[in-house]
Amino acid sequence: MSKFDKPMLQIADVGMTFATRRGPFVALRDIQLNVKRGEFVSLIGHSGCGKSTLLNLVSGLTTPTSGVLLLDDRELKGPGPDRGVVFQNHSLLPWLSCLDNVYLAVERVFGDKESKARLTERSLAALELVGMSHAVAKRPQEISGGMKQRVGIARALAMEPKMLLMDEPFGALDALTRARLQDELLKIVATTGATVMMVTHDVDEAVLLSDRIVMMTNGPAATIGEVLSVDLPRPRNRVELVGDPAYARYRKEVIDFLYMRHSHVERAA
Repeated sequence: MSKFDKPMLQIADVGMTFATRRGPFVALRDIQLNVKRGEFVSLIGHSGCGKSTLLNLVSGLTTPTSGVLLLDDRELKGPGPDRGVVFQNHSLLPWLSCLDNVYLAVERVFGDKESKARLTERSLAALELVGMSHAVAKRPQEISGGMKQRVGIARALAMEPKMLLMDEPFGALDALTRARLQDELLKIVATTGATVMMVTHDVDEAVLLSDRIVMMTNGPAATIGEVLSVDLPRPRNRVELVGDPAYARYRKEVIDFLYMRHSHVERAA
């Protein structure tokens, strides 16, 4: 097996248990997953199934209580510039311009070996990639929620990470803005060849964007229930896919898993 055939990310026998006042809480168990270079993988499941916990383990914000995570054969221990993270909350610094918010991340990664002019060039290129060149001097409070998320994505991409990790990045946006940013993300991934892992609650978003959809069982002690390969040709067009029988079939498979086999049991009050 060559290095190009080998998975970029390897998650082996990973479990996560949190200490609580009521005793140990098992959030995740027996997680086994490989992600190939250039692959777009979505994590989907009901609230409390550990999607964000798994993403936090990959980002290095949390350390697993069992198992190991490897990125290009190196064990993940803490956050690093090889993983760019985009949260639902854009996390931009309000006193800095859009350009300076991106520049701050670029400087952290490349500041010790590149000139200020080159760092600015990198920052401007990332903002151009997400369609935000017109707003480089604006501060976060002067732009819309969708634009803030574009800047957040630019900041992550500007670090040239091996993986882009996204935790429901469009979850707080209105439907139209969400759709536009999904389309933009499709173009960005096609342009950069980025490897992406994204948490989502949205079935249509998962099918539209993903090469594989990882479907999580309900918590506690959640694990991977099924992994669905989405064999839809790229580039993808949401309007054309609406009437595509294959798209409808993938969508139905995810819905069947979530709402038939792993639906929450409603309890009487």
